[in-house]
Amino acid sequence: MGFEVTTTNGIRHLVMDNPPVNALMVAGWFELAELLTEAGRDPEVAVVILSAAGKGFNAGVDIKEMQNTEGFDALIGANRGCAAAFGAIYDCEVPVICAVHDFVLGGGIGLIGNADVIVAAEGTTIGLPEVKQGALGAATHLSRLVPPHRMRQMVYTAEPIDVSMLHEWGSVAEVVPRDELLATAERIAEQIARHSNLVIRAAKESLNAIDPVDVRRSYRMEQGFTFELNLSGVSDEARDAFVEKRDPTYKR
Repeated sequence: MGFEVTTTNGIRHLVMDNPPVNALMVAGWFELAELLTEAGRDPEVAVVILSAAGKGFNAGVDIKEMQNTEGFDALIGANRGCAAAFGAIYDCEVPVICAVHDFVLGGGIGLIGNADVIVAAEGTTIGLPEVKQGALGAATHLSRLVPPHRMRQMVYTAEPIDVSMLHEWGSVAEVVPRDELLATAERIAEQIARHSNLVIRAAKESLNAIDPVDVRRSYRMEQGFTFELNLSGVSDEARDAFVEKRDPTYKR
């Protein structure tokens, strides 16, 4: 359980392995952020491939940890940890390729939304189920993947969509059979790594500099609304219902 890290020919592989669905606890989000930052600072690394073992790429935060922790430490930690991991992908000094399969949910959207390149296995779905848990967040990153009105529909309904739609929109580079996923990511990584490392690092920094949206500030704004919802009590009921596998009872 945790992360597997290997480097071959300038390609750093970071593999998330946190059964059963790769939902990360607070410490996991911060660890991922550290690993991404370290990868970018390593002069021998030209590109990072972030993938996952087992079922699903990422199912977001570990809601059970939140509900089993007294007070708000786990909630605050998850929010700060997610922000750190999302930011670490965006600020990583080299390009980050996300290779996704099965599903990408919640915090997983924050990861791929800040990635430089995305490849996906056939049948992968992506979604933001946050409203089901009385929360908001990662619409900032979803808006980098899908058109504005589709993003709004996905936030409001919490319904996922098939990754093939993202391929049609150009957000996902390739959709391939599951057993070809890593090979596809590696092929693209090799195309990047063959260029000057200095030039690629400059390209990453320059592309971030011309981004029209400050992703850190935008996501922080979303987090503020999540904290308000937690103070209202609606979020706790939604998370309790999720853990207890029942329908939530809202006081509207």
